[in-house]
Amino acid sequence: MSEPTVTEPLTADPEMLTVIGADGGVVRPDLVPDAETLVRLYRAMRRARHFDERAVVLHRQGRMGVYPPFGGMEASQAGTALALTHDDWLLPTYRDTGAALTYGLPISQIVLYWRTSPHGWAMPEGLKVLPFYIPIATQYPHAVGCALAERMQGRDNVAMAYIGDGGSSEGDFHEALNFAGALNAPCVFILQNNGWAISVPTSSQTRAVNLSRRAEGYGIPGVRVDGNDIVAVYHATCEAVARARRGDGPTLIETVTYRVKPHTVSDDPGRYRTEDLTHEWLLKDPVTRLRTYLTGAGLWDDAREAALTEEVTGEFEAAVEDADRFGEPTPSEIVDHVFATPTPQLREQQRQLLEEYGA
Repeated sequence: MSEPTVTEPLTADPEMLTVIGADGGVVRPDLVPDAETLVRLYRAMRRARHFDERAVVLHRQGRMGVYPPFGGMEASQAGTALALTHDDWLLPTYRDTGAALTYGLPISQIVLYWRTSPHGWAMPEGLKVLPFYIPIATQYPHAVGCALAERMQGRDNVAMAYIGDGGSSEGDFHEALNFAGALNAPCVFILQNNGWAISVPTSSQTRAVNLSRRAEGYGIPGVRVDGNDIVAVYHATCEAVARARRGDGPTLIETVTYRVKPHTVSDDPGRYRTEDLTHEWLLKDPVTRLRTYLTGAGLWDDAREAALTEEVTGEFEAAVEDADRFGEPTPSEIVDHVFATPTPQLREQQRQLLEEYGA
C-alpha cells in the first residue's frame, strides 16, 4: 500500500470533518481506517448507487411507482448505516433507501415497497428497520421511543434516525432533540443537509449556516461532517454510536451533501436550480472520491471494479425477479401491516373490502 498524498478539502470548512478530500487525497491521515474497512465502505456505496440507478430505470419501464432518488448521497447513507449492528434500530425517511439497503433490507422488499405493494410494507422479522415514512421529521421522535424502549429492557442498543435539512425546521425535530437530551436517550440523529427541501434551498429555509449547532440548544453534541466523504461520515457515526451505547446520550450529525438527482422521478429540478451548481457538486462525487483514493493506494483496480459491477448487477436482477413473482395485491390487503394488532375499525374496513370485492 503506497503512501497517500495529503491534500486540502475542495471547500475548506474548519467546522466540517473531512478525511478524504474531493480529489481523493488525504486530509486527515490519522483517521484513515484499515484497508478492509475502506473496501467495505466503497462496496456499500457502489451497491447503493447501482440500486438507485436501476430503480429509476424500473420506473421508466412502468415497473415501479414514484421513486425518490438519492444519487450523490451514497456516502451519507451507507457510511452511517454501516456503523450500526443488527441489534440497533434504523428509521429512514423516504429518501433513505440507500441506508436501509446497506442496513440489510432486501432489494426485493424495497422494490415491492416502491411498487406500492402491501407485500413490501411489512419489514422482515428480526430486522429493526421502520418503513420509509413520508411525513417530515417524524423519524426523530420515533427514534427516541425506540431507544428508550431498548434501554427499559436492559439493552444497550441504539436508534438511528434520518431527516433532511427541511426536516430540521419541523417541530418534531426540536421536540425529539429535547426529549432525547433530557432523557439521555441512546440516539444518533442524522441530518442530511442536501441543499434542498423539494425546490426550496436551505438558505431560504433558515439563516443558520451550520445546522449541527442546533444541538447546543438541547445540551447534546452536534457534529458537522463532509457528507460526500464516506470515511469521515463513518468515523463520526461510529463515535456517536459508541457514545450512545455506553450511556452518554444522543448526538446530532449534520452530513453536508447534495441531492444531484431530482426530488422524485416526477420532478424537474431544472425549474429551480442551475446545472452549474449541480456540476460543482459532481466534482465532489462520493463514489469517485473513494475510488480515486483506493486506486492510488493500490487497493482497487479495473478488474475489481468489473467484478463488483457484475456482482451487484446479478444481485439486483435476481431480486427484481423475486419481486415479480408476487401477484397483484387484493383490495383487502391494503389494510394489512398497518398495526401489529388490528384495531376494531381496521377489522371493519377489511370486512367491508372482503364483502365488496371478495378478496
